[in-house]
Amino acid sequence: MPWRDGIESLRRATRAQVPELTRHRRLPPGLRVAEVGSLLMKALAGWYLLDRRRGPEISRRSIAHRLRVAFETLGPTYIKLGQIISSGEGLFPPELVDEFRHCRDQVPPEDFSVVRRTVEEDLGCPIAETFQSFDPVPLAAASIAQVHAARLRSGENVVVKVQRPQVARLVRRDLAAMSWIAPYLIGRIPVTALANPPALVELFAETIVEELDFRLEGQNMLDVARVLAETDQRALVVPRPHPELVTRRVLVMERLDGFSWGDAEAMRAYGIDTEAVLKAGLIAFLEGTLLYGVFHGDLHGGNLLVMRDGRVALLDFGITGRLGDYERQAFLRLLISGTANDIRSQVEAMRDLGALPEDTDVDAVIRDLGLDRGPIDPTKMSAEELTAELSAVTKALLGYGARMPKELMLFVKDMLFLDGAIALMAPDLDLLGEIVSIFTYFQEHHGERIARDIGLEPGSEPAVDIAGIRAQLGVADPVDSLTYRDIAERRQIMRQRFEHSRRGRDAGKQ
Repeated sequence: MPWRDGIESLRRATRAQVPELTRHRRLPPGLRVAEVGSLLMKALAGWYLLDRRRGPEISRRSIAHRLRVAFETLGPTYIKLGQIISSGEGLFPPELVDEFRHCRDQVPPEDFSVVRRTVEEDLGCPIAETFQSFDPVPLAAASIAQVHAARLRSGENVVVKVQRPQVARLVRRDLAAMSWIAPYLIGRIPVTALANPPALVELFAETIVEELDFRLEGQNMLDVARVLAETDQRALVVPRPHPELVTRRVLVMERLDGFSWGDAEAMRAYGIDTEAVLKAGLIAFLEGTLLYGVFHGDLHGGNLLVMRDGRVALLDFGITGRLGDYERQAFLRLLISGTANDIRSQVEAMRDLGALPEDTDVDAVIRDLGLDRGPIDPTKMSAEELTAELSAVTKALLGYGARMPKELMLFVKDMLFLDGAIALMAPDLDLLGEIVSIFTYFQEHHGERIARDIGLEPGSEPAVDIAGIRAQLGVADPVDSLTYRDIAERRQIMRQRFEHSRRGRDAGKQ
């Protein structure tokens, strides 16, 4: 595979670009700042004048729609940001998530003449010399690239991912504009307060910059496949990148077909055990993260297929989480201490992951966040009490300089996706029983390695604390089982309470 020559040096050089791309400049970088500001202000003005007072639901959907249209007009960088928002269920408001899903595969495609030129330039020959057929209509078109079905001269069916022209230059220009604007947003927009806008731009830059070279994506595919092979996980499949047809802007890979991730009803009708599919995916994801420090960083319905034999096909490896040994072991301690309800070890692990400064006073964090008190059931609190609780936690975290490192953000985003996937694939799964089952699996298959990594004697790993897990889920009652349906009902109670409180506030202002 000649495209792999020097791949790790290429990855290091790509990451080294981020500080320069995101440095704050004294003067605004060209007219792009004015263009971005104008479009975003236009979107906000339309919402403010026309839809702001039409009720909370219409108001939220209006601002989400107007922002999505503005992002698509602004081009690849902002479309990519919209795609990240669309897969952030639980991290972003549901209206934004729903609206920005349109950025996943409904972006206007490039003309085929442009695609042909890029493929021929990068492969160094006419399309007909490499491909027996090449469908000019893309299977999907997104911000960085679009994908086409094709057939090689050998007869193998493949998918060809082709980067949009000039996208690398446009992304770098937009990161410069974002970096100039971000410091002026600190403390001005409530939803960005905890994220810290400059840090958020840096995180976004770290995420997108590696997507601009498809050779890195090809290596990501091989690395995740290696983890699956070494852990003997045959329930997941990674498409094979072609050994020769991979360049910076073109990636030819094996074509895989199957059921769309959300089509659980069709899977069950075909005889696929959707609960087993979900459990295998979760275990493989955790093994990659905790044991090897490599995981798919952008799980969402558009990046997953369930093949007719029940295996899950992972697609699109542009965003991949990579942990050094120190960070991987911190992740491991975070999850092990979470199952044992060891609060102090969890906070220490968060510090070691970079979510808190190195000199953080762990005892003070536990005290200020109230982590050492008994379980609080959020369904028994009023909307005002919940808001006050969240506000106090946010203020305390800001005071400690909390941040969201890239790999932690990707991990949390993936776990939130898998949490939502339970509703589709296994709504009656007993979550408490499943946590015990997964913990037992890791003890049986990887117990010695886990003990060594976290500095314990083999066999001395802490036991699962079911009462502590219930407390972390906000369940004060001593229940023996807890299904996703139970959790969904509890979340619905809180949503209704917030909605009722918001309507009361809106009525009081009129």
